[in-house]
Amino acid sequence: MAEAHQAVGFRPSLTSEAGEVELGAPVLQEIYLSGLRSWKRHLSRFWNDFLTGVFPASPLSWLFLFSAIQLACFLQLDPSLGLMEKIKESLPDWGGQHHRLRGVLAAALFASCLWGALIFTLHVALRLLLSYHGWLLEPHGAMSSPTKTWLALVRIFSGRHPMLFSYQRSLPRQPVPSVQDTVRKYLESVRPVLSDKDFDWTAGLAQEFLKLQASLLQWYLQLKSWWASNYVSDWWEEFVYLRSRNSLMVNSSYYMTDFLYVTPTPVQAARAGNAVHALLLYRHRLDRQEILPTLLMGMRPLCSAQYEKIFNTTRIPGVHRDHIRHLRDSRHVAVFHRGRFFRVGTHSQSRLLSPRALEQQFQRILDDPSPACPHEEHLAALTAAPRDTWAQVRRSLKTQAQEALEAIEGAAFFVSLDSEPAGLTREDPAASLDAYAHALLAGRGHDRWFDKSFSLIVFSNGKLGLSVEHSWADCPISGHMWEFTLATECFQLGYSADGHCKGHPDPSLPQPQRLHWDLPDKIHLSISLALRAAKTLSGNIDCHVFPFSHFGKSFIKRCHLSSDSFIQTTLQLAHFRDRGQFCLTYESTMTRLFLEGRTETVRSCTREACNFVRAMEDKEMTDAQRLTLFRLAVEKHQALLKAAMSGQGVDRHLFALYIVSQFLHLQSPFLDQVHSEQWQLATSQIPVQQIHLFDVHNYPDYVSSGGGFGPADDHGYGVSYMFMGDDVITFHISSKKSSTRTDSHRLGKRIQDALLDVAALFPEGQRLKRRGLEEEDSS
Repeated sequence: MAEAHQAVGFRPSLTSEAGEVELGAPVLQEIYLSGLRSWKRHLSRFWNDFLTGVFPASPLSWLFLFSAIQLACFLQLDPSLGLMEKIKESLPDWGGQHHRLRGVLAAALFASCLWGALIFTLHVALRLLLSYHGWLLEPHGAMSSPTKTWLALVRIFSGRHPMLFSYQRSLPRQPVPSVQDTVRKYLESVRPVLSDKDFDWTAGLAQEFLKLQASLLQWYLQLKSWWASNYVSDWWEEFVYLRSRNSLMVNSSYYMTDFLYVTPTPVQAARAGNAVHALLLYRHRLDRQEILPTLLMGMRPLCSAQYEKIFNTTRIPGVHRDHIRHLRDSRHVAVFHRGRFFRVGTHSQSRLLSPRALEQQFQRILDDPSPACPHEEHLAALTAAPRDTWAQVRRSLKTQAQEALEAIEGAAFFVSLDSEPAGLTREDPAASLDAYAHALLAGRGHDRWFDKSFSLIVFSNGKLGLSVEHSWADCPISGHMWEFTLATECFQLGYSADGHCKGHPDPSLPQPQRLHWDLPDKIHLSISLALRAAKTLSGNIDCHVFPFSHFGKSFIKRCHLSSDSFIQTTLQLAHFRDRGQFCLTYESTMTRLFLEGRTETVRSCTREACNFVRAMEDKEMTDAQRLTLFRLAVEKHQALLKAAMSGQGVDRHLFALYIVSQFLHLQSPFLDQVHSEQWQLATSQIPVQQIHLFDVHNYPDYVSSGGGFGPADDHGYGVSYMFMGDDVITFHISSKKSSTRTDSHRLGKRIQDALLDVAALFPEGQRLKRRGLEEEDSS
């Protein structure tokens, strides 16, 4: 989502204490450190790794194997072919009376070795099976015999009742693509947006790169892919996010919304109580690994590594580089209301507080009449400041107000109790949704602690929202948590008839702790400057949200097309009508088929999509010709999407090559050209991952309406979309008001018109278009 902005804005800061060093030394050191970080992560979660590492076997299987060996020995059989006797001879001689004990120990050691060998064989077999991606490349709805055989073998080797991290040891590593293929795909992707002269120049740079630098840089990436868990993900987090010096607000954050048409309760404290309780229930399940791993096709597991940092996590600012601080546990949340900060405990006697007790605590904060201290109200604006500035101010703040700062940074997450209502209103639905999105993305610049992994925002009318910092994980992870939260707080916890949480208050609970800040005078000016910059950035963002209800996923499925590819190709038509030209388009997709995979870019502006757009604008073309070109564009997008998911994308490979070139101090005009590209259209689909939690047929309004992010370019758009049930698509569009080339509302109108025009290419869609035009005329 917000990663597109970070991807174009990063500047590698590579320093060496030794100054001029031998060629290759910095990159070898960095590769070594990447592997070291991978092993440290494995050691830090050793116990969980042990419990899940034996999967698909179980500890009981060792006991069964040991018992079988003991039974064989009792029957005077030797299943070890003499190995147990050799093990027994190597054990210390404790005397004749301990002869039987030596035999039992020898059997236990042999059983353990055999058990370990069997588990290792299962892991290797499963990893080899999971390295097969032929199923991705097959036509939709078709399944070849090799894929059917593969599915059967995966089912055999996958075991039963997996935990969240059960498959981590069996996931394959992300492959390093062929550099020749990557360059070829790159040139193909930029051809539609470059003139003949510019393309020839770029192709010349590419050929020079392949001859001079590519093989050396590729060798280092191959080395890293062998040594580290993932050849690109840690560098992506490091250089795209943690070394970025820009404000986190808008640039490295995104938002997720509540139910669009309904609000379960108008009581702000009650909604906060249920939501916080549901979030902590999710954390409890996460700690116990009771969350099921995500499986594609019900069989192919995705990497679960990003789940580890959802809670108790803060991005700590630093000079030149931030770092992510993650705590094993936290028993409180930090709360902001009317310029004041509070610490609210979430547990009593080691038990999670009930929703009604949490509501009581939040109501106490809402009823607290005490005013904010001088400059406290705007203190959080510092987290929206450039990172170097905030890092320097934080040093003083940590000295003067360490306890208060620790209460926020050590919280499970941040809660903002806003004083204003938000969400859809009947009086002005369009403007109210736009204001809702803007409040979640930027707020007022000083009412969110942007360093926290996520902030829960509860508006005065009970509407919810989520503001998420992007560096620690990608949208599907927070989306999974958010789906659970909405479903649990609404359907499982529920509310009483008067809108309060169910249950009874707990008068014995202590009052929420007000945090006090001893702010030195030199910080006051920094707060004022940060607030001014935050308000400027917030005021420059133009958000537009609209539900498209003329058709949805069910219509697209009846056309036998991919829903995502349908929308992406239509976006090309809408953007061309808006700007009159084609541009590089960034669509984020996941690479979690691989260990510690994160994302890859799908370059959606293809030659096939451009041909379709031109046909739509050419009055001499027939609808049959346009439909043929549309299907070709959709098929091309599907091929690019599948290639990206299977580790054969373009951008992460080129990014990693660029990082290696910087370590080696090798100047590559081709990689510099790639790095300087601007993404004027950044897009992302927010998938519904746990549809079983929602009854979309009987209660279609009880589905999240998705979320959005800021534009990746000052003169570009950020567009996200979500399929709400079968018949509604919600779009979130952002741009900058300072640009004369963009207008979020104008693009929104272009998207709606383009969707109806594309639908009209199909027989059923012609009726939908007529109905859409009639509704537009009546409104």
